[in-house]
Amino acid sequence: QVQLVESGGGLVQAGGSLRLSCAASLNLFSMGWHRQGPGKERELVASVSSSGSTYYADSVKGRFIISRDNAKNRLYLQMNSLEPGDTAMYYCAARHTADDKYKYWGQGTQVTVSS
Repeated sequence: QVQLVESGGGLVQAGGSLRLSCAASLNLFSMGWHRQGPGKERELVASVSSSGSTYYADSVKGRFIISRDNAKNRLYLQMNSLEPGDTAMYYCAARHTADDKYKYWGQGTQVTVSS
């Protein structure tokens, strides 16, 4: 069983930055950050494959940077120029292949951006 533990969330003013971390019990092919805001459906924010290929949702392009350290089994999300619309619970997730659905999920870390 893969375990994922997020950290780094908190309260920040609009325009500020936060860095989320996810500690994984092992590396999988594709890892990503999802979020679910109040009254919204969960959405994929960014993902990175084991080879380093990345994906970003249009809403965060140019502001968020996803990275992974395979040696440490860590996933990161650097979030800059935060907006109130980024307020959400952020979840780390992992899957075995690009064709799979995300199978493993962390418990989430709350990010709140005040205006």
